[in-house]
Amino acid sequence: MTRFCQIFSLLFFLLDSSVLLSQKTENLFLITLDGLRWQEVFSGADPHLISDPEYVNDSTLLKSRFWHEDPLERRKRLLPFFWNTILPKGQLYGNRFHGNKMDCSNIFWFSYPGYGEILSGYSDAQNIRSNAKNNNPNKTFLELLHQKRRYRGSVAAFASWDVFPYIINEERSKIPVNAGYRSAMGSNINKHEKLLNRLQNEMPQPWASVRHDVFTHHFAKQYIRRKHPRVVYIAYGETDDYAHDGRYDRYLSSAWQSSQFIEDLWSFVQKDPHYRNKTTFIITTDHGRGDHEKGEWKSHGSKVEGSSAIWLAVLGPDTPPLGEITKNQQLWQNQVAATCMKLLGEEFFPEKEAGPPINEVFIKKRTNKKR
Repeated sequence: MTRFCQIFSLLFFLLDSSVLLSQKTENLFLITLDGLRWQEVFSGADPHLISDPEYVNDSTLLKSRFWHEDPLERRKRLLPFFWNTILPKGQLYGNRFHGNKMDCSNIFWFSYPGYGEILSGYSDAQNIRSNAKNNNPNKTFLELLHQKRRYRGSVAAFASWDVFPYIINEERSKIPVNAGYRSAMGSNINKHEKLLNRLQNEMPQPWASVRHDVFTHHFAKQYIRRKHPRVVYIAYGETDDYAHDGRYDRYLSSAWQSSQFIEDLWSFVQKDPHYRNKTTFIITTDHGRGDHEKGEWKSHGSKVEGSSAIWLAVLGPDTPPLGEITKNQQLWQNQVAATCMKLLGEEFFPEKEAGPPINEVFIKKRTNKKR
C-alpha cells in the first residue's frame, strides 16, 4: 500500500469517524454460514425443492417444519432469529427481489477466495484461486487487530472446515484457530470442553475435512465463556456440504440449526456483563449457489450463475434498526472487513485497496464538538 493511500485512508477514517456519536461496540462476533443461498434467507424453503424426492427423503416431515404458502412466514420458520430478532433490531442486506444486491468481488465464487475476501477486504486472484491448504499471504483484519496491544490474545476463530488455519494464517498471525477436527487445547480447559473432545473423536463424521457445526459452536461458546475474547470469528460449514451432497432436507435443517446457534450466542452475550450492550454480530456467507433448475442449487463457482450472490445481517448497539434493506443498492463482499473495523472504532490499513464500510450500519449523527 503506497504512503499516499495510507494517508488518504487515515483522512477518510477521521472524517467519517466525526459523524459517529456514542459508539458502544467494544466486541465483535463475525459469523459465516457456508454457501447458504440468499433465496432461502429471504423467502425460506424453495417450493421447487422441498418436495423433490431426489433431494428430500421425507417431504411431509420437512414441510411440517418449514413450509408455508407465504414466503415471509416461510423464512421466519427457517431462520427464526433472523426474522424475529434481527429484523426489528438490526439490518439485513441482499434481498435481490427488491433490487438490494450484494456480491463477491472475487471471480471464483467458492470458499477460500470468499473467506479471504471477507477477512482481508479485497480479492486476490493471483494467490488465492483454489481451496488448497496454503497459508494466506494477505493479512486479515483479524490479524491486523491481533497486532494491536489492546487486542493481543483477545482474537480467536472457530470453524467447521479444516482449511481455516491457513485462511487466517495461524502460523504468522498467532491467532488461535480451532477448526476441522481439532480438540480444545490447554491445561485450563473445562469439563464441557473435555467432553466435546471425547464426543468429537467418538462420533462418526460424514466428511473428511468438515466437522459437524455443533462441535464448532460449543467449542466456541465454552472458549468465549472462559476467556472473553473481544473479537471472535465463527464459521459454520454444514449448509454447503449438505448442499453438495444433494440433501436439501439436511441443508434446511442445518440452516435452521445455525439460526438457533446464533440465537444462543446472542442470548449468552446479552446476559454476560463483559459483552452486554457492547457487542455487535455481523453474519454473512462466503458465496452463493445456483438455482433449482438442473440441480444447480447443489453447486457454485464461476460457471454456475448466481454463485456470486450473497447476503449480510448486522445486529448491535451502534446499528440503526432499519430491518430489511429494500432500496436498489449494490454492495460487495470486500466491504465486510472495513465495516468490522469501523464498528470497533479502529483504523483500517489493509495491504491492498479494500472495499469501504457499509455506511447504513452505523449511527450517522453529526456532533458540534470541535476537534
